[in-house]
Amino acid sequence: MSRNGDVVEQNAAPSTTSSSSTIRNRTDPFLVACRCFSFFTSLAAILCIAVNFLSAVRSFKHASDIFDGIFRCYAVLVAAFVVLAETEWSFILKFSKVLEYWAARGMLQIFAAVMTRAFPDYIGDRRDLFLLQSIASYLLLGCGVVYVVSGILCIGFLKRARQKQEITREQATKDLEELERRREELEQLLLADRV
Repeated sequence: MSRNGDVVEQNAAPSTTSSSSTIRNRTDPFLVACRCFSFFTSLAAILCIAVNFLSAVRSFKHASDIFDGIFRCYAVLVAAFVVLAETEWSFILKFSKVLEYWAARGMLQIFAAVMTRAFPDYIGDRRDLFLLQSIASYLLLGCGVVYVVSGILCIGFLKRARQKQEITREQATKDLEELERRREELEQLLLADRV
């Protein structure tokens, strides 16, 4: 009888190792690329925030143009909203459903880039600030154009579908791991009862 128990133990051990080795999460390269692009877009928007903030401080400090300072404050708010939209927090997407669509998100980014690039002629003596404004605005403009084109091609819909698949796969993996753990516990109890 103990021999049969040994056989059961030997058969059970390879099955658990083989099933646990097949439970591996493979990341979707498309979703990784989307996350990287979203991170890059967030960095471009943060650069726009910094440049617009510096321009606003300069406008208010020198009292050269109050209108430009107020405009830069609005540009900071719009760029901050771009960063929040790129995080894809459920609260932000629930608050503004239109930002789920990539074409709309791209238009918001283009708007923030144009606001960053506006009124560059007063910076004659500050070439570094002008250069930063140009870099930030063109980076965000490029990201916005990519988002608009991707939105037209329904890439956002594909991303949402793959995210749902990934969430379902992760949940199935967790459930399978829980079942494997429970099966091992039951096998241990069964072996203890046989002895």
